[in-house]
Amino acid sequence: MARISQLLGFTSPSSAFEDRVRSEIAFAKKRLNKELVDITRDPPSHCSGGPLGKDILNWKGAIMGPSDLPFEGGVFFILEQFPAKYPCMPPIVKFETRIYHPNKDFFGNINVDILKLHKWSPSLTTPNLLLSICSFLTDPNLEDTFNPIANLYCNDRKKYNEIAKEWTRKYAMR
Repeated sequence: MARISQLLGFTSPSSAFEDRVRSEIAFAKKRLNKELVDITRDPPSHCSGGPLGKDILNWKGAIMGPSDLPFEGGVFFILEQFPAKYPCMPPIVKFETRIYHPNKDFFGNINVDILKLHKWSPSLTTPNLLLSICSFLTDPNLEDTFNPIANLYCNDRKKYNEIAKEWTRKYAMR
């Protein structure tokens, strides 16, 4: 029976699904290749990024710690995992380097608005994302976090800065 439907040009539901997924992945890869050209041609200030090996859907980025902050002198590595539905869905982004910051959880996942599905826009690019992460190092979003580090940041900035500097020395300087 399956052979007759194939001869008549019908596809099975699973085949149609597989075709759609392949198409989405191809579009995501095309978009990411363009973004790679853009980021190579005009790299954002204080950060960089690119694919891990030949896998264009998985990137590694580096962010230089901003001056005059506890992160100064540190290099913070992030991992970006792009879904098949990119750019319609946001990547999963997490710090690979340990960092003491209110907008990241215990596992390194980054909690910023633009990475949330309801706030994500397909017009955002990888360079935009890297710049946003640089920006939140300077100006954390304290309204949307349950991280206890945010409490320390708000109530005892001196202690927060001491711990953040120590973590930067310990984990982000080589």
